[in-house]
Amino acid sequence: MNSSKLAKKGASTSKYVSPNQLTIGGFETPFEQHLTSENRWVKLDKLIPWDKIVVPYDRQFKSLEGRPPINGRIVIGAVIIKHMLELSDRETILQIQENVFLQYFLGYSSFTNEAPFSPSLFVEIRERLGIEILSSINDIIIAHSFEKTSETNIKLPAKSDDDSTPESNLKTDIHTSEEETITETKEEEKSTPANTGKLLMDATVAPQNITFPTDLKLLNAARKKSEELIDKLYSKEIHGTEKVRTYRQLARKDFLNAVRKKAKSGKEIYKANGTQIRYLRRNLQHITELLLAFDEQKIKHKLKDNELFYLKTLQLVYEQQNTMHSTRTHSIENRIVNIHQPYVRPIVRGKEGKKVEFGSKLQVCLVNGFTHLDKLSWDNFNEGQSLQASVELYKKKYGFYPAEVLADQIYCNRANRTWLKEKGIKLMAKPLGRPGKEALSNPVSPRERNPIEGKFGQAKVGYGLANISAKLKTTSESWIAAIILVLNLVNLTRLNALYLYQIIREICYRIFAKNLWGLSC
Repeated sequence: MNSSKLAKKGASTSKYVSPNQLTIGGFETPFEQHLTSENRWVKLDKLIPWDKIVVPYDRQFKSLEGRPPINGRIVIGAVIIKHMLELSDRETILQIQENVFLQYFLGYSSFTNEAPFSPSLFVEIRERLGIEILSSINDIIIAHSFEKTSETNIKLPAKSDDDSTPESNLKTDIHTSEEETITETKEEEKSTPANTGKLLMDATVAPQNITFPTDLKLLNAARKKSEELIDKLYSKEIHGTEKVRTYRQLARKDFLNAVRKKAKSGKEIYKANGTQIRYLRRNLQHITELLLAFDEQKIKHKLKDNELFYLKTLQLVYEQQNTMHSTRTHSIENRIVNIHQPYVRPIVRGKEGKKVEFGSKLQVCLVNGFTHLDKLSWDNFNEGQSLQASVELYKKKYGFYPAEVLADQIYCNRANRTWLKEKGIKLMAKPLGRPGKEALSNPVSPRERNPIEGKFGQAKVGYGLANISAKLKTTSESWIAAIILVLNLVNLTRLNALYLYQIIREICYRIFAKNLWGLSC
C-alpha cells in the first residue's frame, strides 16, 4: 500500500470533523450487511430451545381477555441479557434498543429503535418468573444439552471392519455423556440402572444489597419510619390541634453523637441502644393511640398495605431489641436486621473476613459443569441434612443415582455415609477415624472439589450473586435463579465449542488412520 492510499485511508479516522457538520442521516451504518454468525448472541440463540422454554412462562396467561401479554421470548431473553451483562433494569432496555445483535437474540425480524417494554416492568417480570418457573427452564436447557451431545455422537462417521488393531492403540476421550451410559444399560431394562456420573455439592450465601446492620442503625431506621407513620395518621380534625411529640430532633442528635465515635465501648453502645429503644417505644404507643380513633375501613384508607407491613415489622423490631437489651444478649430467634427486608437473616459462615453474611443460603450441586439449585432458604440450615435430598433430586432428573459424590466435610457424617453405602454410591471424602492402607494409597485431593468453588466465584464476581439488589423476597429468589440459568447458558456455549472441536479431531483422526492403514496394506 503506497503513501497516497494510506493518507486517504487515515483521513476519515484521524482528521477532526466538527460535530456541527455531522448529521444522523449522513452517518454510514453497516446494517445493510448480513449479521455475522460468529457473534456470541447469535451462537447462544442457536443453542437455546426457545420453543420449549417459553411454554412454562406462557402457561400463566390462561385468560384470553384484555391486552395480550408480551412475547415470552422477549421477556426471558431480556432477563438473560440483564444478568449475563450484569446491567441495571434501565440500562438493559437501553442496550436492547441500541444493539442489533441483542434484538436478533430476542427474536426481532428487523432492527427497531423502540423499547421492548418499560424498565419498571422488570419488577413484575421477576414476580412472574419465580424460582419454580426458572428452575423448570433450567432443567429444559440441561436436558437439551444432553440431546445435542447424543446427536453429536450419532453424526460421527462409523468405523469400518478393517479398523481393528491400530485403532485400539489410539485412545480418545469423546463419548462420555449421560445419554451413552443410559443406552448401554437398555439391554437390562428390567434391572435397576447402574449408578453413573459425578455429583459435586456445596452451600453458599447470596448476600443482599443492604447496609451492614448494627442494632443502633436498625433502631434509628425503625424510629424514623415510626415518625413517618405518625405524620401520616395524624389528622387535625379527628385528633385535635395538639400533635403528639416525637422528640425526633433530640433522638437524631443522640444517634449522631453515638454513631460518630470511632471507638465505642460496650457500655456506650448499650446506652445508645437503650435510648433509641425508648424513643421507638414512645412512637409505637402514639401510633396505637392514633389508630384507636379510626375504624378498620378508615385505617386501610389511611395506611397502604406496605405501610401496615412496616408497622408490624417495627413492632417485631422493638420486641426483639428490647428483649436482647434487657437480657444483655446479642442473638435471638428470627432476628430482623433490616426493616425494608425483614426476611433477611444473619447467616454465620465462619470464613475469614466474612464471619457473618446477610442473605439467603443456597444448596447447589454441579453435574458435568451444569449448576442445579437444590435448596434456597432465608434461614440458616445445616448442609449435612441436605445431602440425601440432593442425591434423590439427581436420580429424579437423570433416572439413576450418581456413582460418586464429592462434598465438604460437613456433609460426611455417619448417617450420610451409611445411606450412600446402601445406595452403592462412593463418597469421595476423607474416611472417619484412622485411615486404612487403601485411603492412604488413594487420598482424596481437595482439587477435585475446585469446580464447584470456581462456579461460586464465577457467579459472585461475574454475574452479581454477591450483591442481590432486588427488594422483595420473591423477586430476590427470581434474581438468584436467573443467575443460575445464566451460568448454565455460559457452560452450554463452552460445551458446544468443545463438542465441535472433538468432532473435528475425531474425523481428522479417522481420515489419517484410514490413509495410514491403507498404505501399510
